[in-house]
Amino acid sequence: MFLLVLSLTACGHKRDVYLFTSFHEPATAGLRMLYSYNGYEWHDLDTVLLKPAVGTQRVMRDPSLVQGKDGTYHLVWTSSWKEDYGFGYASSTDLVHWSPQKHIVVMAHEPTTVNVWAPELYFDKDEDRFIIVWASTIPYRFEKGMEEEGNNHRLYYVTTKDFNTFTPTALFYDPGYSVIDATIVRRGPQDYVLVFKDNTRPVRALKVAFGNSPLGPWTNDSKPFTGFLTEGPTVVKLGAKWHIFYDDYQNHVYDGVNTLDFESFESLSDDIHFPAGHKHGTVLTVNRKTFKKLMRTLAIKPVKEPR
Repeated sequence: MFLLVLSLTACGHKRDVYLFTSFHEPATAGLRMLYSYNGYEWHDLDTVLLKPAVGTQRVMRDPSLVQGKDGTYHLVWTSSWKEDYGFGYASSTDLVHWSPQKHIVVMAHEPTTVNVWAPELYFDKDEDRFIIVWASTIPYRFEKGMEEEGNNHRLYYVTTKDFNTFTPTALFYDPGYSVIDATIVRRGPQDYVLVFKDNTRPVRALKVAFGNSPLGPWTNDSKPFTGFLTEGPTVVKLGAKWHIFYDDYQNHVYDGVNTLDFESFESLSDDIHFPAGHKHGTVLTVNRKTFKKLMRTLAIKPVKEPR
């Protein structure tokens, strides 16, 4: 699931490094991170960068990270499984030293809300704002479909410019069935793709829908393009193709596909490698100077870049 979608072209960004936010079960330890020189071979920093301190259950799941135009990194995460009206937030200028954590409450106006899952960040450059999308269940609010009332999710959102004040919570996407784990992809002006999980029991897999703005409306939802029990997509563009990495939690592996058009998809199973234990996060790029500074600060010797 990652709302900031990044591109590495054949020229001009060869020295960039990819970072991938991560967590390990049972998610009480905190923020972890992977790195990659090419977007295919990933390595674990093998350290915890931020320990969760907010929320009912004080976990850190589904960490979503974007960088604002001033260089500040903004992080949101799932802070509880249930009985929580908000999510966690912290910011950093170097990915090592973090601001005091906040618990951002977004569903208190709906007191029967079961959960707030997988908040995803997207920086909307056109409007100079951050969009935060998450999944919540409000029992008996929507058609039940195949899910019990306590697991019938829809997607909601707020926007903010400063992470202090937020627009009122609003419905983001209701396709008529339970959905979680949304990722916004900007293909071009007035051309957006939403990658999400159909969370109904016969499916439990990833789909896409299409819109003319980062807030939708989203239409033409696709058939599933991943197998049963897959979730947590993040999207990164490598060359001409969009790469979608996701958690295949039935088989306990992190997998991926690529696509030119979000209509046909090719497996990346034989081309990518993730460390064991890696779970649902987001990808962003940093320049080589920033990466080296991060490694020095953490006293980590990175693996050599493949030739």
